[in-house]
Amino acid sequence: MAGKIEGIYLGKPKEIMMNGKQVRTSIFKEPLFSTVQVNELGVIGDTQSDQVHHGGIDMALCLYAQEHYPYWEEKLGRNIGESAFGENLTVSSLTEEDVRIGDVYKVGDVRIEISQPRSPCYKIGLKHKEPKMALWVNEKGWSGYYARVLEAGNMTVGDKLELVERMDGNPTILEVNKARYWKEATESDWAKLVKVRQLSQEWREHFQKRLDKARQS
Repeated sequence: MAGKIEGIYLGKPKEIMMNGKQVRTSIFKEPLFSTVQVNELGVIGDTQSDQVHHGGIDMALCLYAQEHYPYWEEKLGRNIGESAFGENLTVSSLTEEDVRIGDVYKVGDVRIEISQPRSPCYKIGLKHKEPKMALWVNEKGWSGYYARVLEAGNMTVGDKLELVERMDGNPTILEVNKARYWKEATESDWAKLVKVRQLSQEWREHFQKRLDKARQS
């Protein structure tokens, strides 16, 4: 399985107004057309304004599938622009149904490992001027996903993402989203996910808490 980088984007902190208050965000990213350097914290020069919920080793790179763009443009009734979900990499042929936790891809001379889904927050709604946007994303499960960087190096637009390692028993990004956000999720789903060592610690802890609570009730 292979995908392709359709766009690379870099964000800088920006102050915008929301309900009369200033909000600091880096979700408005600009395209890069030259080869970029990537280290364990992501694209060099990219900045996360909220370093509690974004960035760090487990969330070094954010990827989003280009295939979803037409759906969101139809739903919103307008062109949604580039890096519409604040992703660093817009990719083709790698949707949430295709990608599994722990998948390792080689892109350029960089190696990345898929670590967790992206959790949409209110800033997605802020970017698109639609307060329900995060809810809609969760309902579809088309969140995008994060990757950790196993080997630093360079990448550029047009590079292929070649799958080089996969744990076939691991869940897809869509399956993890269903377990977290959908009503149909079960204790069995959560029990399986806490054992997936390639899933980020934050997400494994979340599922463990839900599992503990369910077992106590």
